[in-house]
Amino acid sequence: MHTEIVDQRLSLIPTLWSLVYQAHGCVADTANAARRGLLERYGCAVRRYLRRVLHDADAAADVFQEFALCLVHGDLRGADPRRGRFRNYVKGTLFHLVADYRNQRRRWPRPLPTDAAVLATYPEDSESDRQFEESWRDELLARAWTALAEIEATTGRPFYVVLRLRADHPKWRSPQMAQKLATRLGRPISPAGVRQTLHRAREKFSALLLDEVTHSLDNPTVEQVDEELAELGLLDYCRPAPARRWEQ
Repeated sequence: MHTEIVDQRLSLIPTLWSLVYQAHGCVADTANAARRGLLERYGCAVRRYLRRVLHDADAAADVFQEFALCLVHGDLRGADPRRGRFRNYVKGTLFHLVADYRNQRRRWPRPLPTDAAVLATYPEDSESDRQFEESWRDELLARAWTALAEIEATTGRPFYVVLRLRADHPKWRSPQMAQKLATRLGRPISPAGVRQTLHRAREKFSALLLDEVTHSLDNPTVEQVDEELAELGLLDYCRPAPARRWEQ
């Protein structure tokens, strides 16, 4: 596939930055809907991170509510794709909120930082950074799994159940999977059928995961998508080469 065709494929995927812009627009209904959309998409990743870093369900709930309230009030207007990935802005924001919580200096509700400093001044805490990226990665994977299940429910093609079975039992051979799937699906399936369905399910999951990653970037190139995948440890989920992957 030629590079220009790949770039065209990328341009068709709506970026979440469009939601960020709408969230701070002048049309109240549109802005409110966009803010809810951002919270829906990023909320689970934020919750995962806060539970991991704070080790306290009540503390995590408190900080999440502060983050959510600021988001709903439109206090993420300092986010700008020219300053870096939206993921990095969310990470920096959360690092500040957690530090404030720990220092018992938080004022709730309060506006979040609205300039580029938030991207550069969050605490140098490699463990917190790792936990945040794990939370973000887990959410992207969870969304891809959910989308795959929805495709299965709509089309009747057992992509989700086959790939989930392989993920849960990576050492099983095709005949063993075929026997188990026949019971789950209520119909026979051959080992060759398992292999073919598994191949297509992997391709579909790869495309769905790529879409999720691309949503969070601003008009990215294939190289920028691959860089994000590599930073999040997701590149192995999206083999083979970039141009080939975008032919889905």
